[in-house]
Amino acid sequence: MNTLLKLFVQPPHIEPLKGSKEQIAAIFKGWQIRILMSTMLGYILFYFVRKNLSIAMPVMGKELGITKADLGLFLTLHGLIYGVSRFANGWLADRTNARMLMTTGLLLCAAMNIGFGLSSTVIVLGIFWMLNGWVQGMGFPPCARLMTHWFEPRELATKQSIWNTSHSIGAGLVVILCGYLATTSWRLCFFVPAALALAGSVVLWLTLRDTPPSIGLPEVPGTEGSAPAHESNAQHGAFLKKAVFGNRYIWLLATANFFVYIVRYGVLDWGPTLLTEAKGIKLEHAGWMVAAFEISGVVGMLVAGYATDRIFGGRGARTCFCCMVGAGLATLAFWKLDSHSVLANTALLCVAGFFIYGPQALIGIAVANLATKRGAATAAGFTGIFGYVSTLFSGWGLGKLVDLRGWDAGLLVIVIASALGTLVFAVAWPSKAHGYSTSS
Repeated sequence: MNTLLKLFVQPPHIEPLKGSKEQIAAIFKGWQIRILMSTMLGYILFYFVRKNLSIAMPVMGKELGITKADLGLFLTLHGLIYGVSRFANGWLADRTNARMLMTTGLLLCAAMNIGFGLSSTVIVLGIFWMLNGWVQGMGFPPCARLMTHWFEPRELATKQSIWNTSHSIGAGLVVILCGYLATTSWRLCFFVPAALALAGSVVLWLTLRDTPPSIGLPEVPGTEGSAPAHESNAQHGAFLKKAVFGNRYIWLLATANFFVYIVRYGVLDWGPTLLTEAKGIKLEHAGWMVAAFEISGVVGMLVAGYATDRIFGGRGARTCFCCMVGAGLATLAFWKLDSHSVLANTALLCVAGFFIYGPQALIGIAVANLATKRGAATAAGFTGIFGYVSTLFSGWGLGKLVDLRGWDAGLLVIVIASALGTLVFAVAWPSKAHGYSTSS
C-alpha cells in the first residue's frame, strides 16, 4: 500500500541537469512540446470515453425504451459528479504526481465504459455513468497543473488554448466515429473508445513527467519560488483560502462558466437528438454537424488565446466577454432559423462553436494564472463545479423541458444563458492578468 501511495506523491526535485544555458533551454523546449502533445492526446481520449453517450442516445432511447428525461438525468448526474470530482481532484493534483493521476483516471474511464456497454437496465447504466463522471474528474486537474508548471504566465493563454483544442478534437472525432458505430450497435460506441483509452493510458505513463525540477530542469521564468517544494496541508489551505476562494474575479469567472456550459453542452449533448427530431436531419449527418461545431471551436479557442496574450495583455475575461456576445448572436440566429437545410444549420453551429469555445478555454487559463501554479488545479476545479452544476439545466432540465414544450423552448434556454453569461463577463472585465505580482 505504501508503494502505491508513493506513486501519487509529487516526485522530489533532483540535481539540476548539467550543460550550457543553450543546451538546457533546448532540452526544456523539447519537454514542453512533449508535455503539451501528451496531455492533449490524453484529454482527447478522456473525451472519447465521455462524449460518446450523446451520439448513442437516439438509438439507445428507442432500443431500451428510455425517455429523454431519463437520458437527461444521466447527463445531469454525470455532470454534477464530474464537477465535484474535478474540484476534489484539483486539490489532489496540486499536491500529487500529475502523471500518475491522469494515467489512472483514463484507465478507470475505460473500465466504466466497458461496464456501461455491457448493461441494459436504466439503473445499472446510470451507476456506470455516474462512476464514469467521478473518474473523469481525474483528467483535467493534472493537465492544469502540468501546463502552469511547464509554461510561462505570459504565454499560457496561447499555449493552453492550443492544449484546449483537445476538447473539440476529442468531442468532434468521437461523434463522427460513434455516428457510424451506432448504426451497427450503440454498444460499440462504448467498447471501441474504451479500447483506445486503454492504449492511451500506456502512452501517458511513458511520456508524462510532473514538473521541470523533478527531472533536473529549472522552474519556468516568472514563477520561481511561487510553489514551495515542501508545504503542509495547513499552509496550502491558507493559501487557497486567500488566493482562490477569496478572489472575487475567480468567483465571477466561475459563475460565468455556469452559463458557458449550458450553451456548450446544450449543443454538444443534445445536438444529434435536436437535429434529427427538430430539423429532420439524418443521424450520420447530425454527427458531422456537431463535429463541425467542435472543429470551429478549435479555431475559435486558438484565436481567443492569441488575442488574450497579444491584444488584452493576458486578461482573459475581456476576450471572454467579446466571444460571449458572438455566441449569443449565433445561438439566437440558430433558434430563429426555420429551415431544414444542412448547410444553413451547420454554418450557424460553426459560428456558435467558434465563439463559445473561447470562454470555455480561457476561463480555466484565467483562474489558473490568478491562482498561480501553486493553486492552479484547485482554481480550475472550482470553476468546474459551476460549469457542471449547469447540467441541471442542460441535461435533465433541458430534456424534461423538451418533453413538455418541444425544442423551441429548449433553444430559448440556450439563448438566455448566452445573454446572462455576457453580463457576468462584463462585470469581470477589470480582472488582472495573473497573481504572480501586483504589477498587472
